[in-house]
Amino acid sequence: MFIELERKRRSIRKYKDKPVEPEKIELLVEAALYAPSSRAFRPWEFVVVQERALIAKLAKAKSSGSSFVAGAPLAIVVCADTEKSDVWIEDASIASTMILLAAESADLGACWVQIRNRSRDDTTTAEEHIREVLRLPDRVAVLAVIAVGYPDEVKTPHTKDELLYAQVHDTQFGKPWSKP
Repeated sequence: MFIELERKRRSIRKYKDKPVEPEKIELLVEAALYAPSSRAFRPWEFVVVQERALIAKLAKAKSSGSSFVAGAPLAIVVCADTEKSDVWIEDASIASTMILLAAESADLGACWVQIRNRSRDDTTTAEEHIREVLRLPDRVAVLAVIAVGYPDEVKTPHTKDELLYAQVHDTQFGKPWSKP
């Protein structure tokens, strides 16, 4: 059931040294391509990376928060053609979420690494780094890198007690929503 998948899904940053099978990679790509997009423009672009040396370069996109990508056997770089849609960020974000949920459904671990609006160092952005590594055209912007692999860490599922029901409002902002 979908809600069980959501409860189980956690950000996994440690991976076993085991490649992701081609059929599972195809499943992740298919899930991304089924993602809804505004006006069905489908501006997203995906770069599927399995080459360890290239993944290691992607892991250096940011000064912190991306190094764990080097341990993943698979990275999917989520981009979008900015000339196709003014809401490419939203569309690419939805596709990223689909990849994360598909990974969980396939018994894989995954973690989103934010690239857009992040710096690499004092002179370079994370996006510029990724753009250079992957030779992306100017019209294609980078949203995120999703590291994927077989989990080498166990995280407990989220519980209903962790949910922020105080942020749910009934009819108007400020009127607490009460669960039925």
